Amino acid sequence: MNLWEGLPLVPFRSVLSRFGIDPYLIALILTVAFASLLPVHGMGAEIMDQVVYAAVALLFFLYGAKLSPKAVLEGLLHWRLQSIVFLSTFLLFPLIGLGITWAVSPFLPDELVIGLMFLCVLPSTVQSSIAFTSIARGNVPAALCSASLSNLVGMVLTPLLVALLLSSSEMSFSLDSLWKILLQLLVPFLAGQALRPLIGGWLAARKRVVGLVDRGSILLVVYAAFSQGMVAGIWTQLGWTDLALVLVLDVLILALVLAVTTLVSRRGGFAIEDEIAIVFCGSKKSMAAGIPMAHILFPAATMGMIVLPLMLFHQIQLFVCATLAQRYARRPDGKVPGEVEEPRAGKVTAVPSSV
Repeated sequence: MNLWEGLPLVPFRSVLSRFGIDPYLIALILTVAFASLLPVHGMGAEIMDQVVYAAVALLFFLYGAKLSPKAVLEGLLHWRLQSIVFLSTFLLFPLIGLGITWAVSPFLPDELVIGLMFLCVLPSTVQSSIAFTSIARGNVPAALCSASLSNLVGMVLTPLLVALLLSSSEMSFSLDSLWKILLQLLVPFLAGQALRPLIGGWLAARKRVVGLVDRGSILLVVYAAFSQGMVAGIWTQLGWTDLALVLVLDVLILALVLAVTTLVSRRGGFAIEDEIAIVFCGSKKSMAAGIPMAHILFPAATMGMIVLPLMLFHQIQLFVCATLAQRYARRPDGKVPGEVEEPRAGKVTAVPSSV
């Protein structure tokens, strides 16, 4: 599983990798810069909304077409592991988020506080969770199941948690937001699952194209969000101290979750391979799911600042988990760290870069 595939900065990826820089982060930064210099507005913004809607629907259609139902069903047999990952994603993270946002709400703009809480109720990642588990020589089938189920459940549970935990904020949520999530994300996903027997092989043979669509869709949503933020003038409210504080809080959230999931795994008597799956699947948050959901759930003019904590967390989790995966991989059994064969696939994986 090579998660570098499909990136627009392919000629520079080896150089960036040497310095530990995620090429997709560069693409995100350039997208934000472009939106700041040339924001879309007026009729262009209305057209962009329709384009973004179609791109997000296509993204989840492809996700549905790629996901194997058999792999998910096999992973369900390990219910103790799945339960811990689920509780970490949708209980531990939100509880930490509630405590942190309560403590820092007097010091940050409301949009960033909402963004921190939104980050904490998102589902786990799929690609990077599986890839890091593989690099660390963990239970890959269980990781595939955990991450996939997290995303499926998250389509319903995330907007419900947003409505519950952010009901006292200035932003209002209703069941209409849940319906929009189901219509734009779940329906295309189910359509992709239905057509998987017909197009699954075709997509598997064109990973580069699918990767471009995956990442391109997210970049498009980011461009639209930051354009609307520029037009609304919301970025004049963001200072360097705010940005630094959000960065520190993202690191704190990740550190707490990594510590708790590791401790629970060891106290629960899990094998080291299962611990690895729990730690990596239970500590991640998906930008690929989060940004499209934010586009639906939040007002367009505020979305740019709301997704900022998520964008920063995305890069932090990649850096920290890449380091942690290599530490796990170095446990003695005669295998070379960084060149790990996936169970069942017999395939060597590289350090990942994924949304």
